[in-house]
Amino acid sequence: MAFGPFLLLALLEGLVSAAVLALMALGLSLVFGVMRVVNVAHGQFFMLGAVVAWFVAGAVPGAAFGWTLALVVAPLVVAGVAALADRLVLKRLGYDPEATIVATIGLLYILQQAALSLFGPDARPVQAPFEWRIQLPWFGYSGYKLFVVAAAVVILIAVWRLMTRSRAGLVMRATQVDRETAQAFGINVDRVYALTFALGAGLAAVAAVLIVPISQAHYLMGGDPLLLSFIVVIIGGLGSLRGTVVAALVIGLSDGMISMFFSPTLAKIIATLMVAMVLIWRPQGLFGARA
Repeated sequence: MAFGPFLLLALLEGLVSAAVLALMALGLSLVFGVMRVVNVAHGQFFMLGAVVAWFVAGAVPGAAFGWTLALVVAPLVVAGVAALADRLVLKRLGYDPEATIVATIGLLYILQQAALSLFGPDARPVQAPFEWRIQLPWFGYSGYKLFVVAAAVVILIAVWRLMTRSRAGLVMRATQVDRETAQAFGINVDRVYALTFALGAGLAAVAAVLIVPISQAHYLMGGDPLLLSFIVVIIGGLGSLRGTVVAALVIGLSDGMISMFFSPTLAKIIATLMVAMVLIWRPQGLFGARA
């Protein structure tokens, strides 16, 4: 097979990674943008979404029905856990930036060890809702992977419309700009924060349900997505939805091509170097606002 088909395969794989990474990083970016909280436990919400998807998909007959039910149930369960964590932990800390970092590190280990105890140490597969392959002239490619890209695009557009065209998005943006003024106008800031934290975790869970038929559910699977999500939001600009999507495309596509032609380790090294360059020459990120 010539160079062209390898390049096309790398681009397709990178596009799938970018789609899932955009959903994951968008949740992290929303939480920071509205709440000014760096959620170190975000990767464990991703992991929890995959684990819940495995439980749900295995509990009902039929791969398509089980996966579809998991796509509904897993984000709701994870969002509920996140809202509870916000009420019991983050709210009591007054959303202090330093204290919440330590608290979310603790939450990371709690969720990870809970998954290890209930789910076990083994990786578990989740069957894709359909088995369909597109036959290209050079190779066959999974139709489900293309579905993941399309689903991620639809969800990203829905979140963008929520943030820019709805009253809920207006309230979230008002809280982001000035918490005290928002409270003065009767906005329940604590409720906004709880819903934002739940939405961010729910997006991570959606990303996990989409990717788990391609990979597998495992209690340690949240580490790499968390690292890449931080890279994306730093490059794109903390709190910037547009920057998050653009940076996810850059990181996902470059990761796919470099991993295909060189090595995954080199891809992570280059992504880290990109973060260093952004922090040196444009600390607010490509689309972030200056402080």
